[in-house]
Amino acid sequence: MNDAMPDRQQLFQIASQQGGHFTAAQALTCAYSRALVSHHAKTGQFVRVHRGVYRLRDYPSSPRGDVVAAWLAAGPEVAVVSHETALELLDLSDVIPDSIHITLPRRRRWYRPPPGVTVHTTDRPPGEGEIVRRLGMRVTGPARSILDAADWGTEPGQIEKAVRDAVDRAMTTASELREGAGARPARVRRLVERALRRSEES
Repeated sequence: MNDAMPDRQQLFQIASQQGGHFTAAQALTCAYSRALVSHHAKTGQFVRVHRGVYRLRDYPSSPRGDVVAAWLAAGPEVAVVSHETALELLDLSDVIPDSIHITLPRRRRWYRPPPGVTVHTTDRPPGEGEIVRRLGMRVTGPARSILDAADWGTEPGQIEKAVRDAVDRAMTTASELREGAGARPARVRRLVERALRRSEES
């Protein structure tokens, strides 16, 4: 029997890195049993956001708390915020996504996301070199985000803007984008090449 006292300070530290959100599994590492988490949810100390995802009631709201909650619900150990949502977080696009985009390994294709979340599965999950941290979340880096969004069908003008801004701000390079585009469909390669040419001409 585990008689450890719940460590509220540790839970707060975890949640504070995630916009006040945490998972039931993370709470368990702080000695909060599922029954205790459920109790605090019923009494209003914790706010249930998604299945297995909660927010500290008194924590200030985060402007992208919806994205954090969706990422946690999908599994923070494997989920990555991607596509148009990643471009937005990286400030590389003017597009306002009508859905939160999350990428998961193909083995998690059974996952059913909450409303407002689009899940992409892949046999080639982003490697650590393709991931950055934003608001505590794992987010695809500039090059991967651009290529994923282009592949998915984001408006070409937004892709061109993302390419130009990412290269101008030294967030990625033309060679990295060209190399990554080489494994994508021909239309993505053409789009990226056109965007790079226009960026070089401007």
